[in-house]
Amino acid sequence: MSTDYLYHPFASQRQTVFAKRGMVATSQPLAAQAGLEVMQKGGNAIDAAIATAAALTVVEPTSNGIGGDAFALVWVKDKLHGLNSSGPAPQNISIDALKNKGHEKMPMHGVIPVTVPGVPAAWASLSERFGKLPLADVLAPAIRLAEEGYPLSPVLGKYWQLATKRYIEIFKGEEFKPWFDTFTPNGVAPEIGEMWSSKGHAETLHSIADTKSESFYKGELAEKIDTFMKEHNGFLSKEDLAAFTPQWVDPISVNYRGYEVWEIPPNGQGMIALMALNIAQGFEFNEFQSAETYHKQIEAMKLAFADGKAFITEPEDMPISKEELLSQAYADKRRAAIGDGAMNPTPIELPKGGTVYLAAADDEGNMISYIQSNYMGFGSGIVIPGTGISLQNRGHDFSLDPEHPNALKPGKRTYHTIIPGFLTKDGKAVGPFGVMGGYMQPQGHFQVMTNTIDFHLNPQAALDAPRWQWTNGTNIQVEPSFPNHLVQALVRKGHNIQVMNDGGAFGRGQIIWRDPETSVLRGGTESRTDGHIAAW
Repeated sequence: MSTDYLYHPFASQRQTVFAKRGMVATSQPLAAQAGLEVMQKGGNAIDAAIATAAALTVVEPTSNGIGGDAFALVWVKDKLHGLNSSGPAPQNISIDALKNKGHEKMPMHGVIPVTVPGVPAAWASLSERFGKLPLADVLAPAIRLAEEGYPLSPVLGKYWQLATKRYIEIFKGEEFKPWFDTFTPNGVAPEIGEMWSSKGHAETLHSIADTKSESFYKGELAEKIDTFMKEHNGFLSKEDLAAFTPQWVDPISVNYRGYEVWEIPPNGQGMIALMALNIAQGFEFNEFQSAETYHKQIEAMKLAFADGKAFITEPEDMPISKEELLSQAYADKRRAAIGDGAMNPTPIELPKGGTVYLAAADDEGNMISYIQSNYMGFGSGIVIPGTGISLQNRGHDFSLDPEHPNALKPGKRTYHTIIPGFLTKDGKAVGPFGVMGGYMQPQGHFQVMTNTIDFHLNPQAALDAPRWQWTNGTNIQVEPSFPNHLVQALVRKGHNIQVMNDGGAFGRGQIIWRDPETSVLRGGTESRTDGHIAAW
């Protein structure tokens, strides 16, 4: 870990934030402050994370909502716990049912790709198992923000306006009217700095708080969701909601140069970051920001992603186990395929036979890495009238090919993009980290970890370093700040490099590390969004 906190070579010039009693890092200042407020009223890091997550559904609806999914890695009493609160497909959906409706692939928007939301249950489960304060107290800041409103921050306003412009063109059915009623109350997207509020959102949060999420799955909110879905020929039902419970899971890890990097096991894609780190571990990265370093990192990520996309789904449907994919034999075999030139990756041959992220820590030693999302910005475009519940479109990732491991099945959870990360060393917590943003997420985890462990960058510098993203084949996207001489060197190795103008395409991350000797917290926040660290 770096001790050089004054040197910062990258454009944002933000510096690492230090604190002793508590810290919350996320993409919206008001949400981070909501978490710190709860901590200062006697809550712990888990309470702060729930408060921040609930506030994010209000102050960053372009990326998440009450109707999304969530995952968490929680460090309590020297042990790491994993929570998978991703919901399954409805019980009455099937490949045949969709093909009979004329669909050859899962739609992106509308009622069909909506899966059971896991966010409210995640809050309640985390609160019940690890929280100190009543859930009603924890959700109070988010309720206040929804009732009283808040002014839009710059990056939030930008994506809100872009989404509205796009949705006006593509959302033509009656089922989309509540989205416009909720998010464009005056017929247009709110401007940057303009106040926005949602009384319905506040009432829904009140109901979730008072019933510990029961109203969402077995009460009045479930009835409203069921009624709307039936009116518009959707598949999600109140029976699907009532049957849902989050799953506590054992996190998975690899040892990367003496550090344990942790992720949630499948159905999430966090394993891809671990696979790439395992492959990369066989190389020596002697120089930061060199063409050879980037080339090997990119090739390792390509191979891990090719296999992850081919095989990751519900564990029982995977044709190869997570243990095999994280084995040294797998890493050695994939590493041997990396040469001097860019490759077009294909999955390994098997043996025959829109997201938000937050991190929080307190002075009791508790730490949490938490992520929730509606997927693809606002999600499905479906909002339950009068509730502020914007539903996810996570089912879009299902395949309608019955032979594919991630084939749509009733009650099945799909391949999931959102992943929290956690770092330990010698059995002690270093801290939570995450980078949100669709298929950029494992690539962001990989880059932040190599920046931190291989090149000893402090938390802020590790986040601010120019990022790259593999998309397909030999195609690589890089940020405008990516050095041009390295772009040219990578092109000579056969990489097809596209310099992107929008830094938002490269994910948005947060980091909190705890010093093992002093317990001082060190945080970095994302310069590519309205990132903020609330420190105590």
